[in-house]
Formats: sequence, C-alpha cells, structure tokens
Amino acid sequence: MVSDTEQVSTTADTTPVARGLKRQVIGLWVVVLCFIAVGIARSIQVGIPFRDPGGDYLRGRIAETVGFFIALVLVDGLLRTRGRRAPRAVLTTIRQRWTPKRIGLAWVALIAYHLTYFTYHNLKSWDVFLTNRDKMLLSWDKALFFGHSPAVLLHDLFGEHLAAHVFMVWYETFPVIVLVAFPAAIVLPRRLRDGYADIASFAWIWILGTITYYAIPSLGPFEVAPKEFAGLPHSMIQTTQAAYLAQRNFLLAHPHSPHGWAQISAFASLHVGVTTVIFGLAVRHRLRIPSILLGVFLVGTMLATVYLGWHFAVDIPAGLVIGALSLWLGPRTVGVRRRITGERATDRRGRLESPPAST
Repeated sequence: MVSDTEQVSTTADTTPVARGLKRQVIGLWVVVLCFIAVGIARSIQVGIPFRDPGGDYLRGRIAETVGFFIALVLVDGLLRTRGRRAPRAVLTTIRQRWTPKRIGLAWVALIAYHLTYFTYHNLKSWDVFLTNRDKMLLSWDKALFFGHSPAVLLHDLFGEHLAAHVFMVWYETFPVIVLVAFPAAIVLPRRLRDGYADIASFAWIWILGTITYYAIPSLGPFEVAPKEFAGLPHSMIQTTQAAYLAQRNFLLAHPHSPHGWAQISAFASLHVGVTTVIFGLAVRHRLRIPSILLGVFLVGTMLATVYLGWHFAVDIPAGLVIGALSLWLGPRTVGVRRRITGERATDRRGRLESPPAST
C-alpha cells in the first residue's frame, strides 16, 4: 500500500524561494512606489488626502484577498497532490510548497498590488477636476460608424429588453473575476517569479488606465448622450450611473468633505483592459479552457460596455492596447522574460502537472 506521504506531489519547493527573487521584488516595488509618489503629488496639488471610503478600496480588499488566498492555496495543494488525494496528503503538499518564506514573498507582491489599486482609485477620483472630453469622443464614435451611434446599432441588433439584462449580468461579473484572478496569479504558478510577473502586469493595467483617464477625461456616453439609452429597461446599471454622477457632483461641490469621492471615468475601458490582462495571463500559462472562456468573456465585455452606455466605442481598442502593453511590461518589470516552458501547466483534463520545483 502507498502511504499518504508517498502520494504527495514532488513539486514541493524545497529550495529557498527567496533565492533569485530580489530582482522581482525590487522591480515590482520600484514601479509601485513611483506610482504612489505620483498619487501623493496629485493629492498635494488638489489638497485632498488619500481616502478609503468604507474600507472598500484597501482594508476591505485586503481582507477579501486573505480569504481568496487561503482558498486558492487549498485548491493549489489539491491539484498538485498526485495519487489518492487524502486530506493528509494534500496538507503535506501545502506545507512543503507554502513555506513561511514563500507565503511572505507572495504577500509582498499582493500588498504591492493593493497599494497600486488604492492609489489608482484615489487618482481616478481626483480627475473630476479636469475638463471632460466626452463630446470629442462622441464625435469620434460617430465618425467611425458613419454618423451612427455604436450603442444604438447594438440596441437595434440585440434588442433593448432581454439583451439589456444579459449584458447587465455580464458586466457585473467583472469584479468577481478580478477578485479571484489577481491572488490566483501569485498562488497558482509553479515559479513564484512568474507570479511576480503576473502581478506586475496587473499593477501596470491600473497605472496605464490612470494615465488614459488623465489624458482624455470623460464620463461616458450615458451622460453626454442619454437619449441613446432611454429605451433600455431600468436596472442596477442606471441606478449605479446616477449614483456615480451624484458622487461626482458632490465632490466638485465639497472637495474637502471626508465623504467626497468619485469613481467614474470612461477612456480607456478598464473593464476591457483588465479582462485583456487576465485573458493574456491564462494564455501565457497555457491554460486552454480558461483561455477560451476568458476570450469569450472579453468579447462580451466589449459589447456590454458600449451597449449599456459606460463606454464609447473608441474606449474599447484603447483598453485592448493598454491591456496588451501591461502584459508586455509585467515580465520585463521584474526581469522574467523567458517563456513559461517548465510548468506544463495542465494536462488534458486541466490538472496541474508536476515538473521540478523552482523559484
């Protein structure tokens, strides 16, 4: 009979996981600290401190990540345990792979991500003080579609009833996917340095998104051309859009109120940009089924953002571009340029295979 110990995967990371990771840690944190410095400079310029309303953008997010991290470590241990996956065998795999040093390094990356995300949201809030360019973006859309509104064309194509509810659910699925995707990016790769490259790509998409927000400030077609969306049934989308505009108006009227906060910008579409990053990471790790599903989700997201009035059509290619650029910058930021070849990420049934351990 084979013992539980003998059934444990040989992927356990017995080498010091910190070896060779100094460049990855420094590379990631240099970028993050520079972005935070930009945020501090903008905070001083507008005279508004960093805020975390209700803990929704830093404290609460970190707490959520702790839960997802634990769940993903359990999934990782289950997938990496060969033979009969008895609880003791899975726990042994987890103990061998997830040493205190590895956990610490993983959280160094996750904290870097959270600080980037927190800074992004504060900078996004403060771009309300810039002049909107919605009419310019609307004119670009009309020029590209020969005088027609791309949103109205989608309404005519899909209808304005059942499709509106489908696109609403599709659009609102995005936050859940992101909450799972970025901790998975550091937990599931065999080599921790590949996880750092993935987290760096996530950091870059928020940074590049902030740059596009400031380059072309905008609110979205639902605000500049509301008649185009008057035929859609009322749902949480319209409620959220109205709430975002009210938040923005309050911040403009009371910039120094501790409750002043805004979270609306259109160019570029970060729903598209972030989904592009997640899709690209699945492709990078050669996860065939997730790549297909995320590719479909990306296409649906591009349609939903325009259909519902959150984004102009020109926001979509802009989101694709910054997503692709983030995927390119991530590995180079942390010095991981070699294609992932050692993992053989999954077998045909999607189970993790077991090459030699590495950092």
